[in-house]
Amino acid sequence: MSEHKEEQHQGLVQVYTGTGKGKTSAALGLGLRAAGHGFEVYMIQFMKGQINYGELQAVKHIPNFTIRQYGRPDFVDKSNPNPEDIKLAQEALDHARTIIEKKDVDFLILDEVNVAIDFGLITDKEVIMLIKSRPPNMELILTGRDAPPSIIKIADLVSEVKEVKHPYQKGVAARKGVEM
Repeated sequence: MSEHKEEQHQGLVQVYTGTGKGKTSAALGLGLRAAGHGFEVYMIQFMKGQINYGELQAVKHIPNFTIRQYGRPDFVDKSNPNPEDIKLAQEALDHARTIIEKKDVDFLILDEVNVAIDFGLITDKEVIMLIKSRPPNMELILTGRDAPPSIIKIADLVSEVKEVKHPYQKGVAARKGVEM
């Protein structure tokens, strides 16, 4: 953990969930704020394997902010996930366990972990064990729609992002710098 470990009295568990856009963006904003104060930030992206996300380029300029992706560039079929998707989600969870065991990160973001649970790639029990194993000063942020009640119950902060209106409803595709 960074030199700021003593200043951070207690790490909390934050969940950003819901149907609206902005869950990953909220976590990235939180990570950027923390990195600006010298904290070590590590983001593990579940179910994401695209190299053109803007955040992957941006963190190259922030020495204490790391992002690691575990996913194929294709969408995951919830009703019939590819065995590779299951393997990559388990690898992401294993990597998170390693990060927690090393205790050298102040903020750990598990991006889209709730979706990985909802799609059956990993279980909520595995994630709860991970939450319980983190050092008391480590902030843990979980994103993704459909956060299970068991995760919501154990979290300290839960924000639900509600979709009211989105440009894709008018056929607007994902745009660089906004959705990717």
